[in-house]
Amino acid sequence: VMARALVRSEPTIIAALMIKKGHADGMICGSVGTYFSHYKHIKSILGVQPSVNQAASIHLMITPKGMVFICDTNVTYDPTEEDICNLVFLAADVVRGFGITPKVALVSHSNFGSSKNSSAYKMRDALTLIRRKNPDFEIEGEMHFDMALNADIRQKTFPNSCLNGQANLLIMPNLDAANITLNALKSLGDGQLVGPILMGVQASAHIITPATSVRNIVNLSALAVVDAYIKKDNVKEEADDV
Repeated sequence: VMARALVRSEPTIIAALMIKKGHADGMICGSVGTYFSHYKHIKSILGVQPSVNQAASIHLMITPKGMVFICDTNVTYDPTEEDICNLVFLAADVVRGFGITPKVALVSHSNFGSSKNSSAYKMRDALTLIRRKNPDFEIEGEMHFDMALNADIRQKTFPNSCLNGQANLLIMPNLDAANITLNALKSLGDGQLVGPILMGVQASAHIITPATSVRNIVNLSALAVVDAYIKKDNVKEEADDV
């Protein structure tokens, strides 16, 4: 009875079930309600991809100085080093989807070992895991935000950095840091925002916020179409009625 009532009253559940049953290819939700209230339904019905441990979200800021991706802005509050490792590879695929080679910076209050805080150690351990899995990956950390975007400053402090030029993918130590950074850039800058893009889910499903602009919805809709095409074989129609 409760399940029947939820299906009748929750548009997000209806949309996710339509994808699950093969009646839709993708969905965008979130104009009303909190991000997590929508995410829990999407995760429960559609699930995450077998190759990943945790879904995540990423935002793209298109600025006069270039494109910058920031994550995880919405999903995991305090990711572990394993979560961050998983996040980096998920996000790198999104960046490549835009025709850009990912240049990754693990951002922190710590700067190349300047802090012994657990958050700083987490980013260092994540870097070790990532390099172990892909030694050729262009990534560096942990570092301050300004060093991620300014190669000259980074070169003076850490001349042996494996990151060349400006980073275009910024990985934050927790959701607070990612969300605050995103909203600060959005409020102070004159860039265009695209996202949040939900990564790691079996199907094309994305969650906006009530403050999302019409232009962002249009941009995200275009991305959802491409995402649906890529993931079209992930979702199988179920035999049982819901």
